[in-house]
Amino acid sequence: MAELPDAAAYADVVARIARAAQAAGRDPADVTLVAVSKQQPWEAVAPVLAAGQRVFGENRVQEAMARWAERRGEIELRLIGPLQTNKAREAVAFFDVIETLDREKLARVLADEAQKQGRTPRLYIQVNTGEEPQKAGVVPPEADAFIAACRATYGLEPEGLMCIPPEAEPPGPHFALLAKIAARNGLAKLSMGMSGDFETAIRFGATSVRVGSAVFGARTPRA
Repeated sequence: MAELPDAAAYADVVARIARAAQAAGRDPADVTLVAVSKQQPWEAVAPVLAAGQRVFGENRVQEAMARWAERRGEIELRLIGPLQTNKAREAVAFFDVIETLDREKLARVLADEAQKQGRTPRLYIQVNTGEEPQKAGVVPPEADAFIAACRATYGLEPEGLMCIPPEAEPPGPHFALLAKIAARNGLAKLSMGMSGDFETAIRFGATSVRVGSAVFGARTPRA
């Protein structure tokens, strides 16, 4: 398939989200597109912003601050990459949503920073549904206890869960597992689905999908 020019790829993804939602009997407005702008050149991001996209995902705190500081009031910004505790202060100050809460040490630091700064980003807990050792996230057998600790011990109120299924496995069972964990813990939001599987994620209840290459094209490798 030829690469679509300018904002045409973005419009195509928006249309695909709408069709997937309708096919699942859902309102397309209930599915948020998070355009994953990490490592993209501004020439790729600008047409998507101009076309009306207002929710963006970034992997690194410093990169996000460099890219978005002057336009911060125009968008909702989500941290979708792993967060080191020594970057928590900047993350709490700069992001609207942090999707990668995955350990008690980070929960404690985020709670402390939220109290100091008087602002609390919306939080998602990352669940390592495939229990992959190289991947961040709470493993499913420990998810309920971790959600309870975030609430009772640290005074945090996560709004949802996030996952990245193993590349070599069908994503559907992982999305179903995430939805099941969320439902039994009273969490309404599910951040799941990327460029290759977001339509499947919508079928399983995704409330936000994180789409990069399908919107912007493949990232140019760093020198």
